[in-house]
Amino acid sequence: MPDNINPSLDNMQPEPITSGLSGNEVYCMAILGLTPGNLIIGNSVYSMGVVGGLKTDLRTAFGGELHSYSQMVAEGRQRSFDRLRQEQIKYGSTGVTGVSNDLIFHDTSNNIEFLSIGSGVHTANNSNAQFTTAANGQELFCLVDAGYTPISFVFGNVSYSIGLASHAIGGFKQMIKGEVKEFSDIFNATRNLALQRIAKDAEALGANSVIGIKTTVLPFGKNEVHEMVMIGTAANHPKAPGNLPPTTGIITSDLTAEETWSISKLGYMPMELVMGTSIYSLGIMGGIKSSFEELVHGQVDSRTEMLYGAREESINKLRTQATNIRADHVFGIKTYIYDLGSGLVEFLAIGTAVRKIPGLTTNSQQLPPQAIIHDRQTYVDVSNLHTRINLNSDSN
Repeated sequence: MPDNINPSLDNMQPEPITSGLSGNEVYCMAILGLTPGNLIIGNSVYSMGVVGGLKTDLRTAFGGELHSYSQMVAEGRQRSFDRLRQEQIKYGSTGVTGVSNDLIFHDTSNNIEFLSIGSGVHTANNSNAQFTTAANGQELFCLVDAGYTPISFVFGNVSYSIGLASHAIGGFKQMIKGEVKEFSDIFNATRNLALQRIAKDAEALGANSVIGIKTTVLPFGKNEVHEMVMIGTAANHPKAPGNLPPTTGIITSDLTAEETWSISKLGYMPMELVMGTSIYSLGIMGGIKSSFEELVHGQVDSRTEMLYGAREESINKLRTQATNIRADHVFGIKTYIYDLGSGLVEFLAIGTAVRKIPGLTTNSQQLPPQAIIHDRQTYVDVSNLHTRINLNSDSN
């Protein structure tokens, strides 16, 4: 065969970059002096048999943490992320953006796959310190422009159950309508463990903040176990207050990157992600009354009062946390209701406490449109071959 038909390897065109960055993300990265790199992936597969064999201690029967589950899931998540970091080094990527840490339940093999995936980016000479971030390209631009230097993707998780004893304790407590304080205290402590762990990991990396936290509560296995997992970006900001630190020791925030930029422009800095949870019972008499009320068209007074009281109590707890760290406001409060069964209802309030910081502002006067345009999903998978729980998707 003639040489001109079979060119040497030296003359072959280099392989194309395979990136998960969207067009808008590529634009934002270019402003920061970053160019697209390859998709970076790490994974770890565990057998569901391991999950089924996990044992819990007596405390978990009362709704506390399931330590063995938490440790196993944290180990699987960490191993997949460590392999992503190895891939980052292999490709020589300055950073990895949009890192997620997902679970895929493979029905056919009865396995759980922990999957870490993100998009590599490069500087001209890759001389900058390597970083990973939960923020995608658009979010990263907002955060960097607001003064944050990304260090690493971080996560914190806790596995828990309301417990086998919920029916016994709940049955006794439900004789009286109102908050079941024992359950409220347990759930408050348990839910805050995920926040404490993500903050601790960030602090160990030398960060003074965890920004863009996304919280997901998901079922795990078939034993009524749930996991609360938080993912975010450990970062440094030069104006983070050294005095009056938040209770976690470093800044934590679940404000979006765009919101973080906006409040920074107004001189506000996030202080702490604050949560308040209350477990309420309608009570036996209240349940009977409610049943009669539901036979008549109109407002169900007993349930209205109970849910109103739960909301107020949860928001009061959130407000107390913000007061203790001398926050000026709490932004972005979101409220959720969970039916725990046996007539028990959990009400959760979550938001970010903020404080006015003198001299705080952003680098740019305005964000470019490419930083705030939401990319449209162009591929949707609704197959039942496996279930993937994506922690870093706005579609969850």
